[in-house]
Amino acid sequence: MSRYMANYTTQVNIIHKKFTATLKKAKTRQAINKAYSVHRKDHERLLKSHLAEEMKQIKKAKAKLD
Repeated sequence: MSRYMANYTTQVNIIHKKFTATLKKAKTRQAINKAYSVHRKDHERLLKSHLAEEMKQIKKAKAKLD
């Protein structure tokens, strides 16, 4: 596992802990929906940067083959 993958996994765990804590504190449906919305946006942002990093690794590996 690369260093970035370990970092990605750590960041996912942090996002989930934050979401779980927020969900436990939520007292209304609106608070639950907001917690999920924030959680989803965090995930999307993290995944986008993770996939970009992987694409950079792929391009670097392809360049070595040329």
